[in-house]
Amino acid sequence: MERFGKSIRRHWLAWAIGACLASMGSSAWAVDLMPLRAQFALPDDRVDFAEVKLVVDRLIDPATDTVSVRRELDRWEGVVRSQVPAGATARQALDALLKTLYQPGSWNEGRPFEYDLADPLGRNPKAKQLAVYLATRKGNCVSMPILVAILGQRLGLPLTLATAPDHLLVKFADDTQQAWVNVEATAGGFKFDSSYERETGITPAAIENGLYLRPLTPRESVGVIAGALMEHYGAREEGDAILEVADLALAANARDPVAMVWKANAYYLQLHQRYVSRYPDAADIPPAQHGDFSRLSHENLAWFAQAERLGWVQRTPEQEQIYLQSIQREQAKRGL
Repeated sequence: MERFGKSIRRHWLAWAIGACLASMGSSAWAVDLMPLRAQFALPDDRVDFAEVKLVVDRLIDPATDTVSVRRELDRWEGVVRSQVPAGATARQALDALLKTLYQPGSWNEGRPFEYDLADPLGRNPKAKQLAVYLATRKGNCVSMPILVAILGQRLGLPLTLATAPDHLLVKFADDTQQAWVNVEATAGGFKFDSSYERETGITPAAIENGLYLRPLTPRESVGVIAGALMEHYGAREEGDAILEVADLALAANARDPVAMVWKANAYYLQLHQRYVSRYPDAADIPPAQHGDFSRLSHENLAWFAQAERLGWVQRTPEQEQIYLQSIQREQAKRGL
């Protein structure tokens, strides 16, 4: 029986997009994911980023006032439209959108939307909810690009979401350049692919396999937005729920590294809850359950291996420290 214990090499990896970036008990998961399934079932031309985000936020926090959020989105859409000049090109409309959100002026009462330097690693889950971001105007690598994508979609702009390690960004199809342009929503500006590759440690294999910096289809973007839900269930140690959401995301995009890692985590949670917490010595696991124990151990390892084969690499402490130092420099520049 010792071989069962030795088979578990990779267990749990904390994962949270937002860094720009206890003992396990039994899970009592009983959440109805039908609203999310309905979003994944929509064809690309009917995916509404606002509706997807509200479905996810409400699954995380059932008290989310979706009516108020929709009203605020309507208001901001109107404000942006008032800044778009007559006969504007798509690029001019995008510039008006970014100006409205990020430059102080009468259009935003002198209170632009800003990156929350007090939470540089995105560890406050509530800050990723749209209602909180609209109220505080302090955002992160989840809420900020999603709001740009929502308002841009309402304006009919050719844009979508994309990912980098621990990061979301917006891709805009710029006709004037005949190319996709990266909108860095945490700062309201633009950024080259090469900058993301250098700063976030994207491997050549990850680019070649389409893990990062690829314009996502609307359905693939549903999976990205649902990443916050997997993180939520991870904090609650609900492996079954993580697995269901991860499977939905992977059905939409088999190259979703966040969903792969969360799926590996989900199998570890199931393994821990069913066996490790109950049988500290693997030799005590009943023979009838050896097959299930081996299956969960295998799946935990296999999904990490799948992500690694495609070019995903785990963020190192050194990379996180470099990022935090950049935040400290920005805080000093702003006198915070």
